[in-house]
Parts: sequence; structure tokens; C-alpha cells
Amino acid sequence: QVQLVESGGGLVQPGGSLRLSCAAPGFNLDYYVIGWFRQAPGKEREGVSRISSSDGSTYYANSVKGRFTISRDNAKNTVYLQMNSLKPEDTAVYYCAAPILTPRSLKMRPDEYDYWGQGTQVTVSS
Repeated sequence: QVQLVESGGGLVQPGGSLRLSCAAPGFNLDYYVIGWFRQAPGKEREGVSRISSSDGSTYYANSVKGRFTISRDNAKNTVYLQMNSLKPEDTAVYYCAAPILTPRSLKMRPDEYDYWGQGTQVTVSS
């Protein structure tokens, strides 16, 4: 069983940046598609970004396109989410997740992902 661990969240001003990390001690994330989701209070969990396990292809929700970048560092067994130009509406708990099978849906669905981290809080406020 794979357990993911997120880190890097915190409080940041609008327009600022954060880099989130997703790691899985004792497991190779190379095997998995990795998705980033977020959930704000009172809202459903939302797919933010995804990176493939093969060719490194990426997906971004329209709300973060051009501001967020997902990447892998296989040597560090870590997936990153670089978040720039942060807005108050980006405030949420951010989760990384991995599916056993590669999702086929274009839209990121939480029920397609099997392994999850505990989440890291991102708060964008002045």
C-alpha cells in the first residue's frame, strides 16, 4: 500500500508563490500517474493538475493554467506543484494522489485515485 506525503503548504500573499511536494517513502512514484487535487471549505474536491508516469505529459485545470506547473524529480522520488501568481481563491487543502490504473477520463475524478496523502493547507491572503 502506497501512502503519499504532501508538504510545502503555508500562508502566502496574493501574487506570491509556493512549491508543494509529494513523496512516498519506500515506494517509487515513477510507477504512477500523480494528480494534485484541492478542496476548499464547503466545496467538492477539485482536480488541479496531473502528470503521467510515462512520457511526462501534463494536465491543468483551466483555473490554474499558466500559473501552476507540475513536475517530477525521479532522483528524489518527488512530484512538485509549483504555484505562482496565487489568488485568494486558490486557498484550499491540497492533496496528491495516485491511481492504480491510468485514468482515461479527461476530467480528473477523485474516485479514480487510490492512494492519497494527508493534505497540506494553502492559504492565500493579505
